[in-house]
Amino acid sequence: MHLRYSYRICPTAGQRAVLARTFGCARVVYNDALAVRKEARKAGLPYPRSTDLQKLVITGAKKTADRAWLASVGVDPLIQSLRDLDTGYRNFFDSVSGKRTGRPVGLPRFKSRKDGRQSLRFTRNGFRIRGNGKLNLAKIGDVRVKWSRALPADPSSVTVILDPAGRYHVSFVVDIEAEHLPAVAAEVGIDLGLTSYAVMSDGTVIDNPRFLRKAEKKLKAAQRELSRKAKGSRNRAKARRKVAKAHAKVADTRRDWLHKQTTGIIRENQAVYLEDLNVRGLGRTRLAKSVHDAGWSTFRRMLEEKAARYGRHVGVIGRWEPTSRVCSSCKVLDGPKPLGVRAWTCGACGTVHDRDLNASRNILAAGRADRLNACGGPVRPGVAIPRRAQPVETGTHRHAGGPGHKPRAAGAAGIPRL
Repeated sequence: MHLRYSYRICPTAGQRAVLARTFGCARVVYNDALAVRKEARKAGLPYPRSTDLQKLVITGAKKTADRAWLASVGVDPLIQSLRDLDTGYRNFFDSVSGKRTGRPVGLPRFKSRKDGRQSLRFTRNGFRIRGNGKLNLAKIGDVRVKWSRALPADPSSVTVILDPAGRYHVSFVVDIEAEHLPAVAAEVGIDLGLTSYAVMSDGTVIDNPRFLRKAEKKLKAAQRELSRKAKGSRNRAKARRKVAKAHAKVADTRRDWLHKQTTGIIRENQAVYLEDLNVRGLGRTRLAKSVHDAGWSTFRRMLEEKAARYGRHVGVIGRWEPTSRVCSSCKVLDGPKPLGVRAWTCGACGTVHDRDLNASRNILAAGRADRLNACGGPVRPGVAIPRRAQPVETGTHRHAGGPGHKPRAAGAAGIPRL
């Protein structure tokens, strides 16, 4: 199982200049390779192979006067930018042919130096962790890392990221074994909403924190200050970064809260069932700001990733299931109800239902039925259901002493213990 561990880094002024130059060189190599492939397509020729592109836009370009400055940076990030281009084309062709599910993927586009997010990737030959805890990057030097926790194994690659707020991060990819938690008997269905963020079938209610709504006053002031700055001025660049920092704080707070909620749900329940919400469609309605602020897609993704890591099950029922119209007691289908109706009485058995609690109980029942009757699943009740592990992306929070904590691997030397 591949995990990703992210940390803040503190490059010096000279290292930031070298990183900026490396960002630019990787972007130029990517755009040059994309231009070559576009010209080949217009001419009706086959796409150049990656090795030919590397010789043309990296090795050969260094010998020309226009691209001689490519030799001033490490070659590893330049090669990785070509691999990113190959990945973009592969995703496009898989999307067109139907091999890739989800939203359609378009052709790769040219990168701009004005993009708020810049990134570089180094393989094993391009980085090394020193004994004093610093990260050595090829032709950049030793960079100080804020180790929030130790790496569980030797990383296979590292990505250097510059976000719109001007913060530098490094993201390590490590390969570890899944850490299955002890099995529990509890299962839960979750109904997501805006009034209450989540209502569970066991009666637990999670309030909606509304991080964006609470920060709107500061965001409006920062954006108003940005609009009054002259375009192209240094003051406008400072104001733009101030707005980016305000948005980054909201996003970080929301991500931290989602990590805590999903971790608690996964640890306490063996199976979790959700409803397949049309978040993309709801994001185009008058509720768009509240829907995006809730982060339902991130909540579901975190649950699925942590379930794969800790040996739990996450089931998703169809979005057309009438969970709000069926009585969870007698299973009688009642009529449609507008969103303003938060409680109703079943006409068949007389049970008074809270709308969200009733929906969560129906989600639990539908999820259990789908899980027991799934193709390839067990025939007898009580038999363990096989689970397929998926790639997991972790946050940056400490888990020292927790159930999923493992001691540092012997090969991950140079990382200070916390």
